[in-house]
Amino acid sequence: MLNQVILWSLRNRLVVLALGVLLIVFGVRTASQAPLDVFPDFAPPQVIIQTEAPGLSPEEVEQLVSLPLESALNGTSDLETIRSSSAVGLSVVTCVFEAGTDIFRARQLVSEKLQLARSRLPEVVNEPQMMPISPPVGTLLRISLTSEKTSPMDLRTLADWTLRPRLLAVPGVSQVTIFGGETKQYQVIVDPAKLKDYNLTLAEVMRAAQRSNQNAGAGFLDTAGQTMVIQGEGRVRLLEDLENAVVAVKSNLPVHIKQVASVRFSPGYKFGDASTFGRPSVIVIVLKQPWANTLTTTREVEAALDGLRDALPSDVSMDSGIFRQATFIERAISNINWAMFQGGLLVVLVLVSFLFSWRTGLISLTAIPLSLLVAIVVLSWLGGTINTMTLGGLAIAVGELVDDAIIDVENVYRRLRENRLKATPDPAISVIYQASCEVRSSVVFATVIVALVFLPIFSL
Repeated sequence: MLNQVILWSLRNRLVVLALGVLLIVFGVRTASQAPLDVFPDFAPPQVIIQTEAPGLSPEEVEQLVSLPLESALNGTSDLETIRSSSAVGLSVVTCVFEAGTDIFRARQLVSEKLQLARSRLPEVVNEPQMMPISPPVGTLLRISLTSEKTSPMDLRTLADWTLRPRLLAVPGVSQVTIFGGETKQYQVIVDPAKLKDYNLTLAEVMRAAQRSNQNAGAGFLDTAGQTMVIQGEGRVRLLEDLENAVVAVKSNLPVHIKQVASVRFSPGYKFGDASTFGRPSVIVIVLKQPWANTLTTTREVEAALDGLRDALPSDVSMDSGIFRQATFIERAISNINWAMFQGGLLVVLVLVSFLFSWRTGLISLTAIPLSLLVAIVVLSWLGGTINTMTLGGLAIAVGELVDDAIIDVENVYRRLRENRLKATPDPAISVIYQASCEVRSSVVFATVIVALVFLPIFSL
């Protein structure tokens, strides 16, 4: 069969040349659009559900939240395993589906099950939330915010309300998680003695604080030319707005929150902290979507960060180089380019030095980029991604390509030189065909043997 392929290629040289040019053009286009990642997507489809349960112990979270959710999710179509983790005030349930399951269909099924399970959860438990879709190695960047003057609370506020909304607007970003600093809160510190004096309860103060941060509709005002909406604005904008909220009416006089409690800005309770090189900091972790191009998304995130630097105080230092996933991919691409350069240089040196022919070197050089581009096209057609593992395999394959190209071209060149010395030379096509057939078995078997060395990797 291979002999027929060689003979057909020799008889249709222009067709083969045109196909080679088309493959190069299509391969370059495919390589430029192929998704780039650090590792292939080796994990099965999974859906993660987080449920906050303020004030509950791990045992209570497991009994009242995790177990009811597991019972409701059991029996979901294509569900393979389900596991949960319960901590103080937090339940995390992970649903692992069979390989090949459509992740969007799986999330839809889980969403329907969660709606049925909500009625079985205690009132103090928040709504179960499905986490955004992210790959196994989804951390794109880690960004550090440090300052000598700005307080940890203000740093955290900058990260929560300036950086996070802008980064979530970048295409390809699935989630932005923030650690460290101090979360700014409106805190109402109730004085029990004053509650007793006014004959009030803590529940009444809590209800007053909740109601103080609401707008209220008041109907419409019709005029001759227009209808205007009447709305009572009750959102809290200052501490004084919360202090002046009415708790109750005693003896025809309103009792305000400031009369039974003190209101202030204070940090929320900390679960862990963050530091950069021993200095307190706020860490912003950017996660990407599974189908997003790592290099493209990283450049867009870095461009967004550059646009935000002017909005930060002058004493705030923003370092986006703590962890950068794209660096590993760029290094792998650099390695494959260096391997191609070394392989091409060796081919030229060997063929020119021993055969004294630049044409043989040029012919052999075309085999390296053409073969690599065809491999990328096939990889993309099979749904794979370009990652450090595939790039490493391509770098190893360059050595085998160089070996095969030199063997075939050298034998053809030698046979053509011997044919020219004959009294009646044979046709060049016949000589090239015979020379290629002579080494075909050796080249094919040698390549297969090298490929067999990597076969055990597929059993890992």
